[in-house]
Amino acid sequence: MVVGDSLSAEYGLRRGTGWVALLEEKLKQESIPAEVINASISGDTSSGGRARLPALLAQHHPTHVIIELGGNDALRGLSLQATQDNLNQMTRTAQQAGAKVVLVGMQVPPNYGAAYGEQFARLFGQVAQANKAALVPFLLKGVADGEDPTRLFQSDRIHPLAEAHPMMLANVWPTLRKLLP
Repeated sequence: MVVGDSLSAEYGLRRGTGWVALLEEKLKQESIPAEVINASISGDTSSGGRARLPALLAQHHPTHVIIELGGNDALRGLSLQATQDNLNQMTRTAQQAGAKVVLVGMQVPPNYGAAYGEQFARLFGQVAQANKAALVPFLLKGVADGEDPTRLFQSDRIHPLAEAHPMMLANVWPTLRKLLP
């Protein structure tokens, strides 16, 4: 189950072209019997995900939970401590329900300031380490940090184009694969 924001909810994309849909295809190609639940909502924050998670766990009983939240927290200038607390609680809640957790990290544009950007990027690793969860350091590696960082984005410069989503899956897959049977 993926609990994420617009980056996982296929915002601005044709259905079935986002990285979560590509993950489902990859699992089939690898002959790994799994159903992928995309519980992502555009605009969601870590507090929204935290509030929704218990009901999602009760409904779907996932073996694995990928948490891709926090980017909207930063865009809204929410407290880094609140984001970290929410991600910690989500990770623990999913683990207590028996799921293996993959935490997907995010980074913010440089206009947020170096100190904030570094602290924000670091908090994902801190949450993963504190909870012994798996970590994807940066979902948009190779997408947002290339020579022309706007090339793979929609006109809003926030949401990746469909052609970037295979790269996003490539960032998540090696970490997730280690946790699969």
